[in-house]
Amino acid sequence: MSEKTHYTDEELEEFKAIILEKMALAKREYDQIMDELTHRSGNGIDDTMPTYKVLEEGSSTQTKEELTNMAARQQKFIQGLQAALMRIENKTYGICRVTGKLIPKERLRAVPHATLTIEAKMAQK
Repeated sequence: MSEKTHYTDEELEEFKAIILEKMALAKREYDQIMDELTHRSGNGIDDTMPTYKVLEEGSSTQTKEELTNMAARQQKFIQGLQAALMRIENKTYGICRVTGKLIPKERLRAVPHATLTIEAKMAQK
């Protein structure tokens, strides 16, 4: 029997469900980060204590940088998930872009936007 070269439509549907669930969660987390960055959820008393504000300014800058980095990572993750959905539509999902072999289901369940087998990923390092 020859080695399997692609996933069935049923398997692709399973992966699509996993990706859509992860995408919804990722988008909620991204929105929360952006709310915090833009103070949309703040209580509107940021400028009521100028002395305290001066003391906290360094910490505030660091927090904004961390939030910006988190937002960028989350956005990249969402884009990876969107690309995975496109590969499902094109029926190329789960095929390693380096080796052309099928990425194991266990890896795709853990990292649904993966485009490399573990072997190909390790060879990059």
